[in-house]
Amino acid sequence: MESTRIVLSGYGGQGIITASILLAEAAAIYGGLNAVQSQSYGPEARGGATRADVIISEKPINFPKVLNPHILVCLSQEAYNKFWGIIRPGGLLVAEKKFVIIDQNVEARQQVLDMYETVLKEIGNPIVFNICMLGALIGLTGLVKLDSVKELLETKVPPEFINMNKTALDIGFALTKES
Repeated sequence: MESTRIVLSGYGGQGIITASILLAEAAAIYGGLNAVQSQSYGPEARGGATRADVIISEKPINFPKVLNPHILVCLSQEAYNKFWGIIRPGGLLVAEKKFVIIDQNVEARQQVLDMYETVLKEIGNPIVFNICMLGALIGLTGLVKLDSVKELLETKVPPEFINMNKTALDIGFALTKES
């Protein structure tokens, strides 16, 4: 991998920014790669559009924003409507089945996964939906090792939520092996 540009998008409160930070830190700390993460969101604390950019590279990163991502993740219809057109031809578009209807023709591989409902069914709490998405992203791309994110969770999550987060990560990873 020379350089991979990723945009994670959704609405405030879905954990997009947390997932992007975990991805970038896993690449930099455990993968020995260069990584940068930046974020933007609407004026609302929850419910407004959220976008997080991550660049992972073997070479130095000179510009922290992503213009034409190799990978675009959309967890809300608003995010999809706003960002579907920026994905580079040949890229990967990942969408959440419950919240996104793909209705545009993009020159990218499209993967629609039922992450939200699966987390709700298997864990009973959608709070770790973002971590499930991160597991799915890792399963589809191999950008970082699953174990590196699990190790990071040990330092980032309160002890009583570590197992739930690790389970959500595994669920997302497993979803990509079923599709």
